[in-house]
Amino acid sequence: MSVDPNTPVLRNCIRLPLPEDELIEVTAKAKDYAIMHGAAMRSKSNFSEDSLNFAPFVLVPSSFPRKEFEKAVALQPIINRLMHNVAHDEEFITTTLAETIKVDEFTANLFNIYRKVLAHGFTQRTSLGMLRSDLMLESGCPELSPKALLWRGEAGEDGEATAAAAAAAGTGSGGGVGVGVCGGKAKSRARAKTMEEEEDEATVKRNVQLSRATVSGVSTATVASKDRKAAAYCCWKQVEINTIASGFGHLGPASKTVQSFVLRELGHADKLPNMPHNNALAGLCDGMVKAWDIYAKPQSVILFIIEDVSYNICDQRFHEFYIRENYPHIKVLRRTLTEVHREGKLGLNKELLLGGLEVAVIYFRAGYEPGHYHSQDEWDARYLMETSLAIKCPSIQYHLAGTKKVQQALAQPAVLERFINDPEEMKAVGKIFTGLYSLDDNEAGNATYEMALRTPEKFVLKPQREGGGNNVYGVDIPDALKRMSRVERSAWILMDLIHPPLTKGYMVRPGAEMPPTIVDMVSELGIFGVVIGDADQIIHNYQAGHMLRTKLSTANEGGVAAGLGALDSPYLIDSDDEDEN
Repeated sequence: MSVDPNTPVLRNCIRLPLPEDELIEVTAKAKDYAIMHGAAMRSKSNFSEDSLNFAPFVLVPSSFPRKEFEKAVALQPIINRLMHNVAHDEEFITTTLAETIKVDEFTANLFNIYRKVLAHGFTQRTSLGMLRSDLMLESGCPELSPKALLWRGEAGEDGEATAAAAAAAGTGSGGGVGVGVCGGKAKSRARAKTMEEEEDEATVKRNVQLSRATVSGVSTATVASKDRKAAAYCCWKQVEINTIASGFGHLGPASKTVQSFVLRELGHADKLPNMPHNNALAGLCDGMVKAWDIYAKPQSVILFIIEDVSYNICDQRFHEFYIRENYPHIKVLRRTLTEVHREGKLGLNKELLLGGLEVAVIYFRAGYEPGHYHSQDEWDARYLMETSLAIKCPSIQYHLAGTKKVQQALAQPAVLERFINDPEEMKAVGKIFTGLYSLDDNEAGNATYEMALRTPEKFVLKPQREGGGNNVYGVDIPDALKRMSRVERSAWILMDLIHPPLTKGYMVRPGAEMPPTIVDMVSELGIFGVVIGDADQIIHNYQAGHMLRTKLSTANEGGVAAGLGALDSPYLIDSDDEDEN
């Protein structure tokens, strides 16, 4: 991923660089502290069940605007309800995935299970959704001012992309501006601003001044500090919604623990109140226990579906250990799909039985990618679980609701109205979507195809996959698209590239040279949510903590478990804070 030299930079929580002696000492301490507090993973290059490496982490927390963080937290229950409604809309899921399942075998297999379960009726109507809404700050929203468009340069090209996007998606503009642009749909811009969107006149003027300065060739570094802060971001945009195996419920809070230790060691304990409380582990595990309570059989167990080899072992085990420590009467099992096929069976009332134990809740930490299904046996195990009385997280309909194709359809205002009745909630959710475009073999999809070939640097190409490492970025998009048939394209969607502001800091990795150097980074915030209910009612719905992943600004992907990012946590800043630099 290329970085515009004029990309704004969020100020650090403390002054950097650190003196070398102090940096070496605190980094060594932090590595040990991370391992001893569970911020760790098994090595993929030198795997052993008996050893752990600390997970890559950022030494001090990365700045994130308080207002945007609080907005994301407040919006999560609405997103929970949206995804719950989507999961229970058979017609919408079937219609939306109709073209995708013709060419994407994995999605087709999932949909086949869904179709068969529908035909026989859901044995268990209640679903447990443990979601994670991933988002990034956008540094160049047109909503700030029409002149802010000039910030990106070549305004004519942006205008062309905007018009083409509108034709392709039928949803107004989404002109691409780099990581998965500001949505800025025409309909959204036409709406009256909510209170959260209002900015005082002075701030808007400063942003316009910054845009003019950049366009005339003046680097952002030459603009006054206050101006630079005001224009570092304008909003956040959603990257995706995860409905299966939404990880880092433990590692999110653990990263705060490590970075809090580092700040205290560096004499900056006064900064700790600006690191928000993070109850992700408790919130997610309590969700599983609430589902167990609804199942209402005291001897029943919670089942974790795991990969054959678990690298992200701490994140998984801490969920299990939290339940065992706080609810010792609830037993937790861990099984692979292969083991469920071998050991599992249904009882007389379609209860799922494993070795004589009845399963109340199934929590999938695997099953989200083709490699988890080695043969038909694993697919049969998935079908067995879906037809059982156990409460699934996710159920098959929730899994399908999380596909990229469904999320692309939801970005259209007319579709969003189907699932959200409250006009203000619909406005709030509509504003977070970036441009998402269909590649189906029709007029809209063909327009998207031509737009991607013309200006590939504005987009990311995404398949129906989870787990990271599957997307195609920028200049690689044309070759990827040209290798596909018109029908095969429908398994993918096109998404505007988001341009997040940079942060600067030390990224600490196992085996890396010491001392670490200051690098340019970008962050992705994940907000967890828990929702439990059936097609008729929602029983529980709440926001459940957060996580922050940070990657090098030049990297496309940022998954920590995939070895591409680093653990981090947000340090909340206000626009009127004094600049530490």
